[in-house]
Amino acid sequence: MDTVAKALEEVLTSALPQGGITVGVYEAAKSLNVDPDNVVLCVLAADEEDVKDVALQIHFTLIQAFCCENDINILKVNNTRRLAQILGGGGGGKQSGGEPLDLHCVLVTSPHSTSWKDPALSKLSRFCRESRCMDQWVPIINLPER
Repeated sequence: MDTVAKALEEVLTSALPQGGITVGVYEAAKSLNVDPDNVVLCVLAADEEDVKDVALQIHFTLIQAFCCENDINILKVNNTRRLAQILGGGGGGKQSGGEPLDLHCVLVTSPHSTSWKDPALSKLSRFCRESRCMDQWVPIINLPER
């Protein structure tokens, strides 16, 4: 499982400078509506307190259904703070205006210019495929603190 978490971190850090990351439930929904064929991975993130948020769980259910319908791999992570570190570098998960980023949904898209072949992405795709074979449609990844 540690290798899957490392692969996820590699995919996120390599897609970020290419502009291949969409952050936020609303922004992800807009991106999925416009170009679902370009999305290669959906990461849903929730901490323990988020489990009780009914509105967020409804959003997750709708996003999961859409991703399943469009053959988009989905992962859940249980550490939004670590996800903020990966995506925000030293920003602590804050937008430029000081507002916190909505890290509950992160989409990774493939760049239009080239066919993006990332070994870490291949590892994540294989992990998602194997999880589906075991009837675990949305596997949960533990992102370790650093």
